[in-house]
Amino acid sequence: MQKIFECVPNFSEGRNQETIQAIRDAVKSINGSELINIHSDKDHNRSVFTIIGEEDALRESAFQSVKKAVELIDLNKHQGTHPRIGAADVVPFIPLRNASMEDAVSLARSTGKRIGEELQIPVFLYGEAAIIPFHRKLSNLRRGGFEKLRELVGTTPDYQPDFGPAYLGPAGACAVGARFFLIAFNIYLSTSDVGVAKKIAREIRESSGGLPKVQALGMLVNNLAQVSINLTDYRITPIDTVYEAVEKSAYQKGITIDHSELVGCIPKAAIQGIDPDSIKLKDFSPDRILENHLP
Repeated sequence: MQKIFECVPNFSEGRNQETIQAIRDAVKSINGSELINIHSDKDHNRSVFTIIGEEDALRESAFQSVKKAVELIDLNKHQGTHPRIGAADVVPFIPLRNASMEDAVSLARSTGKRIGEELQIPVFLYGEAAIIPFHRKLSNLRRGGFEKLRELVGTTPDYQPDFGPAYLGPAGACAVGARFFLIAFNIYLSTSDVGVAKKIAREIRESSGGLPKVQALGMLVNNLAQVSINLTDYRITPIDTVYEAVEKSAYQKGITIDHSELVGCIPKAAIQGIDPDSIKLKDFSPDRILENHLP
């Protein structure tokens, strides 16, 4: 049986349509992989691609997209609200059908090795693919962003790349990993006061004593305060649970929720039984469900 994976590369460009199109063309040039979604945000200055395919095609597709991003994106000129360390910031692989996490780890490590060696940029293996324990949590590498990592890379074993040179050029570094499905879920508040969003994010995220498997930041996007959320295991904290927590906290502060959005695609089980209207989910349709793209 054919092993099918998902790859969700994040690129540090959400404004220049020519650059985004060039990366899109690089992905679509590879037979055997399918680009099923692109989510670009000008304030984050970031684009999230969702690609599915079998092992060899997806490895090639991911590599070619990273290669194009490295050619076109200069982190020295990049400004955006989302934390980033590279032009091709993160490249995670997720087992989707007939594939195990061990398969995804092998795919991530082989792809990371090729990126580091052929493109000569530092590659850090993260998540389930991590070899150095400090690299397992992406937040460890992202703290301080590209500018801080440029000072730290290669200075201690914690900041030694797994592949590639121990210095950062204009394209920065690339974190390549394997993980479970991650749900990127943004909730927009009916205020432009980003301080409120930051307070709510601090209340709900796991690292501050909030909900398990929840990461959150407060940002200003499209002139609205946004609680930017990553659910790293929707089976433990579902989408509607985190929405209710944000809604309750916002209500206590005299704020309502304007709308919410999903970034990219999600497994069917993550939204099953949830009415999109009940969480004010904007622009949701069946093509956002991963299984609907499988043969």
